[in-house]
Amino acid sequence: MKKDFQFSIAMNNPDFIVLAQHGWSDNGNDMGKLAQAVATAETFVIAPSLGVLKTYWRIEPLIQKLEKIALEAINQYPKLSLRMMGHSMGGLICVELLHRHPELWHRIHSLVVIGSPMGGSYIARMIDPLGIGIGMARDLGKNRREIATKIAQNIPTLAIAGDLGFGTDGLVTVENTKFTNSKFILIPGGAHAALKRNRRLIPIIQDFWLNPQISDAPEDSLVTRIIQRLQKVPGMTDAHYQNFERSQSYYIFPEKIQIRTWKNSAGVDYVFVADDLGKCLYGGYVGWLHASQLRLTLAELKTIALL
Repeated sequence: MKKDFQFSIAMNNPDFIVLAQHGWSDNGNDMGKLAQAVATAETFVIAPSLGVLKTYWRIEPLIQKLEKIALEAINQYPKLSLRMMGHSMGGLICVELLHRHPELWHRIHSLVVIGSPMGGSYIARMIDPLGIGIGMARDLGKNRREIATKIAQNIPTLAIAGDLGFGTDGLVTVENTKFTNSKFILIPGGAHAALKRNRRLIPIIQDFWLNPQISDAPEDSLVTRIIQRLQKVPGMTDAHYQNFERSQSYYIFPEKIQIRTWKNSAGVDYVFVADDLGKCLYGGYVGWLHASQLRLTLAELKTIALL
């Protein structure tokens, strides 16, 4: 198993275990450095390299490989807690692993996901819009927000996102990284690939580890209900905010919360939610196959008594 790791492992009386998983088209080098920077000299640091070429095909073998590594570490040190970290697809792999092993949740100290598209990568959905299995796109386009939320309800979870402007780190939208019951931290200027090397992450993760808590669900409000309802539309993909200015008002609620819509030249329907000051709070879009469901939902939002 040693050949799977980019970094040496502290084996003598470790204080805790850190499992740091890289993402797509990557190896364990950068995540291993991040894990060592946030941990102590006595920490059992595991930074698996799952195989760069293998990250282009299917996520299932990668989950199985991490599963084997994690179980070996837990069995080797039955009294130590496990701190999990994942960048991009690595965060998705961690979530899938935890989803399959709820019996291990009591051993998990915390989970940190960095730039992970829990709502389903919009780039992956562009490559494989029908989910027919074009390389890794099918797996990266899957919406894992529900299972991530369930995990965050039981394990202290920190979600970190970068923003180069307009709500995206260049590859993953900010909205795509959010899920209920996780603590959310935004890194302005953080680009996707470089986010795992950003030194600002070190004190953020260390502070979270000092006081790991399960975050409360967002307060029930008109905005929360609108966004949650839109995210349930089949095919809804969280978008960046760059096209917000092109959108037109669709409906303004008495509280001055506004739904705005826009259709691009390819016929893709966008929807945005804005506050009373005109600031974009959410953006998403659906393709042709789900345009009718979006129209029905928008009409529903105008008439639901709760709103």
